Amino acid sequence: MDFLILYYAVQILAGFIAFITIWGMIPLDHWWVRGVEFPRIQLIVLGTLAWVGLLAFWFKWELVQGLLFGVLSLALAFQLRMILPYTQLWKKQVREAADKPDHYELKLMVSNVLTPNNNMQALIKLVKEREPDILITLESDEKWQQALEVIEADYPYTVKVPLDNLYGMHLYSKLELIEPEVKYLMVDDIPSIHTQLRLKSGRVIWLYCLHPMPPSPTEADKSTTRDAELLMVGRHIKEQGQTAILAGDLNDVAWSKTTRRFQRISGLLDPRIGRHFINTFHVKYPFLRWALDHIFHSECFTLVNMERLPSIGSDHFPVLTTLQYEPEVSAEQKQNASTPDAEDLEETKKTIEAGEKEGIKVSKEHREEGAELDAEGHK
Repeated sequence: MDFLILYYAVQILAGFIAFITIWGMIPLDHWWVRGVEFPRIQLIVLGTLAWVGLLAFWFKWELVQGLLFGVLSLALAFQLRMILPYTQLWKKQVREAADKPDHYELKLMVSNVLTPNNNMQALIKLVKEREPDILITLESDEKWQQALEVIEADYPYTVKVPLDNLYGMHLYSKLELIEPEVKYLMVDDIPSIHTQLRLKSGRVIWLYCLHPMPPSPTEADKSTTRDAELLMVGRHIKEQGQTAILAGDLNDVAWSKTTRRFQRISGLLDPRIGRHFINTFHVKYPFLRWALDHIFHSECFTLVNMERLPSIGSDHFPVLTTLQYEPEVSAEQKQNASTPDAEDLEETKKTIEAGEKEGIKVSKEHREEGAELDAEGHK
């Protein structure tokens, strides 16, 4: 009896993995489709167990089990193709940094602090220990802003957007910020920071800090505004020929169709390719963890180090990335960048147009929700 239960359980698991893989290919932006792009690592683990289980029962196979094994094998191959670039089995997209003086380096820390989290001292301690040149905080409100005032002696250049809607954002810099702007690209209460940054070498580059809405049943029912915001910035970087770094919690995984299209559209590189995942969310659930916090950069940078830092009480781990400015490798690394085709350009245009329309709708809904809260005396 137990033998039969295991036999059928393996088949159910195999069918589930195959179904979810095919489901994720549906060309819709709804959260219940795009959400299955996130757990590819978990699907590979479960799918491999099902694959081995089916193989163990090969002597009981009939036509249905044989077909199921074939479909599962194709599903696993597809999932592996999405994931393998972020392992050491793939060619590195970004070169290891050469031995150069420290003033060529740029240390950037990204931390989604989680607004209700009150463990400010944990982040402050990390900042003092690791001494990043740039600190980007996400979900930071007025309470976090006040707590982080203690680091401002070391970080004289700041951009502060304290919000209590889970989309507050702060930028602290030891390096000069030139004409920083806060923009609301898609939704009128979700900011992004756009600024020029003067490196220690004197070179001026662009820095973009983003935190778009995730597709989920509790926030945005579609990924449209998230996708559009990322692609809009990527297209702008390419069209303006900018040397740039883009960082933040993108509420998307590196292997999603949107993030991969962003790389092709922008020409920016991902230092994780050929190395490791840097899974940052969720802190409390190791098996249900994936990479939501990202950094992409132009080809004139090489990688010194990229590491996930200890928990600060948030649902995200902070990430510290150290890049090195090496313009002499630009031509070589440019060959590693993906290039867009006609379909990418057309789909980017359509996504941005759809995102702008969806953003107007979402902004209206947020204003109406805020008005209801005000009327009930909650704000």
